[in-house]
Amino acid sequence: MATVILVRHGRTTANASGLLAGRTPGVELDEVGRGQAAATGNRIAAVPLAGVVSSPLERCRQTAQFILDHQQGIPHTPIESDLTECDYGQWQGRTLSDLAKENLWSAVQTQPSAVTFPGGESMAGMQARSVAAIRRHDASFEAEHGPGAVWAAVSHGDIIKSVLADALGMHLDLFQRITVGPASVSIVHYGKGRPTVLATNTDAGDLSWLAASPTAEDAPVGGGAGHTAPPAG
Repeated sequence: MATVILVRHGRTTANASGLLAGRTPGVELDEVGRGQAAATGNRIAAVPLAGVVSSPLERCRQTAQFILDHQQGIPHTPIESDLTECDYGQWQGRTLSDLAKENLWSAVQTQPSAVTFPGGESMAGMQARSVAAIRRHDASFEAEHGPGAVWAAVSHGDIIKSVLADALGMHLDLFQRITVGPASVSIVHYGKGRPTVLATNTDAGDLSWLAASPTAEDAPVGGGAGHTAPPAG
């Protein structure tokens, strides 16, 4: 199967102020976030992508554009509604410090599989739709570009954490153990038998090895020899 680079959007003013923006329209990258997204786009430039798919929210589309600025032959960024932010319902627009006082907060931290946000969606439903969207696009990119295809999906923290939890074989109730920072890069290869998580929450480091050779389907016993990057030009 293909390999997906999961990119969280860069920082927004809502992130910086501790506000749960959710699906609020008009939330854009702040100056720090634009710098983060630019750095991530430059970092991914070493990998010729088969495509870039984005959440419909502004902050993700802005981040996706920074990635596209360093790619050739990708005419546009398809928008995938199933990669949009969780519907936090009545929690949306409130500060995290205020939400931490709610009775539901402890369940969000320790038993998210049982949580449905008031007036919003369940966290289990969020994971189901986002994992299905990633796997659907992954299969599509492989069908069009072959098993060595690498593509990027730009989305949100909880969405990417839930996708990583699924790829790691973790119960959703453990997904708060995963951290996904602004403009971070996580990488998953969906093999024929199981997914392989190649990286989580990285914000630095060479990615050219992704273009060097296809990911092995079987895990190397003992850990293997690691990745080989293409020779310097």
